[in-house]
Amino acid sequence: MIDPRAVVSREAELAADVTVGPFSVIGPDVTIGPGTIIGPHAVVNGPTSIGAACRIYQFASIGEAPQDKKYSGEPTRLEIGDRNVFREFCTVNRGTVGDRGVTTIGSDGLFLASSHVAHDCIIGDRVVFANCASIGGHVEIGDWVQLGGLSAVHQFCKIGAHAFIGGGAMVSRDVPPYVLITGNPAMPHGVNVEGLKRRGFSPVEVRHIREAYRILYRMDLKLEEAAERLTGLAREQPELELLVRFIERSSRSLTR
Repeated sequence: MIDPRAVVSREAELAADVTVGPFSVIGPDVTIGPGTIIGPHAVVNGPTSIGAACRIYQFASIGEAPQDKKYSGEPTRLEIGDRNVFREFCTVNRGTVGDRGVTTIGSDGLFLASSHVAHDCIIGDRVVFANCASIGGHVEIGDWVQLGGLSAVHQFCKIGAHAFIGGGAMVSRDVPPYVLITGNPAMPHGVNVEGLKRRGFSPVEVRHIREAYRILYRMDLKLEEAAERLTGLAREQPELELLVRFIERSSRSLTR
């Protein structure tokens, strides 16, 4: 399963059925789970762990040192879950000791060509990074988030679950769950209704989320006032709990 033209470190641990294509390089301290396929001309450096049934296409760079001027060679890590796909020229960096020391990616993600995940990011499950989508260091991306092509997210931002970032958007503040944003600078443009329907949210739940959006964005309330109203609604509408908890954790202010 390992092409003889590939270079695989003796200090790497590969499951028995891992495939490694020609001219790929697997460095030391790399662990790769069963069923994962590494295409030709890819580079995986460690310390990095990759789960089962992932697919890494040609010319991708996974687990390389962080692009941070403060980094001095410390043994930081990258942890990737199962069934992720990294397309051509995708780059994913390890963490830094200035933060958690680890970059974390969940499972079932799709990272299209030339997308970039910087150091110390936390990425949830079932995300989609379209072509050339790029996130800075220390960014948190929730489950089911989709980033459109050529979009960019400023370091330390948080993007809540089920949010949709339109193509070319420049995100410099936190994006709440369920919200659709576009533009430069990025601005809210409603609820990601189609995404919620595809994921099984009921019409009633979608209606509650749209009303929450109206409270947050259309009633000219201060953020504290809007959060108080949403907290009350969340007691009877559990789908809003995700939004309430996100607002509590926001550190760069909301995109409003």
